[in-house]
This record gives sequence, structure tokens and C-alpha cells, in this order.
Amino acid sequence: MTHQSAQAAGGQTPGSEGKRRKRKPGSLVAYLYISPWLIGFIVLTLVPFVASFIYSFTDYNMVREQSFVGLANYIEIFTKDPVFVQSLRVTLLYVVIAVPLKLIVALLVAMLLNVKMRGISIYRTIYYLPSILGGSVAVSVLWRFMFMREGLVNEMLSYFSLPPVNWLGDPNLALFTITLLPVWEFGSSMVLFLAGLKQVPAELYEASKVDGASRVRTFFSVTLPLLTPIVLFNLIMQMINAFQQFTAAFVITDGGPMKSTYLYGMMLYDNAFQFFKMGYASAQSWILFLIILVFTFVLFKTSNRWAHYEDGGDGK
Repeated sequence: MTHQSAQAAGGQTPGSEGKRRKRKPGSLVAYLYISPWLIGFIVLTLVPFVASFIYSFTDYNMVREQSFVGLANYIEIFTKDPVFVQSLRVTLLYVVIAVPLKLIVALLVAMLLNVKMRGISIYRTIYYLPSILGGSVAVSVLWRFMFMREGLVNEMLSYFSLPPVNWLGDPNLALFTITLLPVWEFGSSMVLFLAGLKQVPAELYEASKVDGASRVRTFFSVTLPLLTPIVLFNLIMQMINAFQQFTAAFVITDGGPMKSTYLYGMMLYDNAFQFFKMGYASAQSWILFLIILVFTFVLFKTSNRWAHYEDGGDGK
């Protein structure tokens, strides 16, 4: 029997089984390499994700055994919990202020650093450092001392004969004050904008210069349209992070004054670990998940009107 007839009869060549056997150890090595991430994803993400969904339909306080209550937690949140409405309103306002301001600062700094000069990589590293340190508790404590009535910011104002400002005690200013901390952490967005700026063809800038366009006109007609895919990505990522913000409000203002900085993350923390209402907090976390999902979906659906791609597509 020839080699071709053996392949036609058995559907495989004599050496194919041996090749499959040789590939198996390689597959095991590949799974071994990804096993730390896989185990971490299952244990730290997937299992808590499913567990929180189950707990959201129960009365569970981490001490006694949970009891099934159906939609009671969700009904109470929407009909009997004024703190939910307050924290959601504060969080939405926080997102509306912090996210655009952070992206604007990141883009401006990226444009300043998009130059060719000796030692520019050192400046880029320095500007990126706040993104590494900014989310820590230590920096939040430092931020609190800076904006105290006797803090560094008011001390600087006094040099200009300006009266001190009650940054953390005034309900109208406290939320804006804590938004400055995540805005200071613009490094990750800046790096993406900087990468996008380097991909803008120089010929477009030369053409706009020949046409007599000003720098402002060139920015809005050439630079910004080509950066819109990166703007979309940064907008979605920073929006998700802002909705989940917790550290700044917890450490700097503790949700005050008068709950003007009582973010959604603080409400979840209080219900879960202060009042031990784990089932109730799980229901609130799933509501937050759905809110983020809706905002992300809306951004994706509307991006075809303003996000432009080099291939002429709309991102679909």
C-alpha cells in the first residue's frame, strides 16, 4: 500500500500521530506559563464576580448564613435608600469633572513633550511618575495636608495677599479638590497621546502650513481628528476608573462635608465592611457595573460620529 493510499484509508499519515505526541509537551508548557494569570483570574476575578451576583439576591452579613430574598435588595436601593441617590449624583458629577479635565491635561503635556531635544526621555519619565504614586494612600494624605486651611496651597495664596480657601470644608469646593488628585495622575493617558502624536504624518502639517493655517486651526483640523481613536480609548478607561474611585474621597474628606464627596465606592465600602450588609452592597456593585456598561455602550455607539480612523472606517 502506497503512502497516498494509507493516508486516504486512515485519514492520516504514519507520522502524524507522532507529531501530535510531540506537540503535547509544548502545549503543557504553554499552559504552565499562563497558569499564574489563569489561576489569578479565576480566583480573584471570576469567582468573586459570580459570587457577588449570587449574594445580591440574599441577606448576607458575612457572619450568619445567607438567606435568599430575591429582588428585595434592588427594590430597597431604588425606593428606600436616599444615600444611593446622593452618592450616584456625586459620582456622576465627579466623573464629568475629572475625566475631561484629566484628558485635556494629558493631551497638553503630551504635545509639550512631543519634541526632539536632548534628555526629553527624562522629562517624560518625570511626568509619568505621578501615575505610579498618585493612587496611593500616602499621596492622598499628602494631598489632604496640602489643601488644609493651614496647608501649602493657602500658604501660597497668602503670598499674593489672597484670603485662605476652605478647600476641604466647603461642600461646593470639596469635590473639585479631590478631582485634582486623579487629574494629577495623567501619565498613562499622556503616554498614549504621545504615541498617537508621533504617528501623525509630517506631510499633513506641512500641507496645513502651506495653506496658511494657524497652529490652533492645525490642531483642530489635523492633530485632534487623527487622535480621536486614542481619545475614545482614554475616555472609556478613565471613565471606568473614575466610577470606581474610592481612595481620594475616603482618605482626604471621608465623604464629607455633608456627603458632598460621598462617592459610590465609599457607599459600597460602608455597606459591606461598616454595616456588614454584604448582600446589599453586592446589589449596589452590580448596579454600578450596569451603569458603567451603559456609559461604555453609548460611547462606542456614538464614536462613529467623531472617532476617525486612518482606513476611513468608523471603528465598527
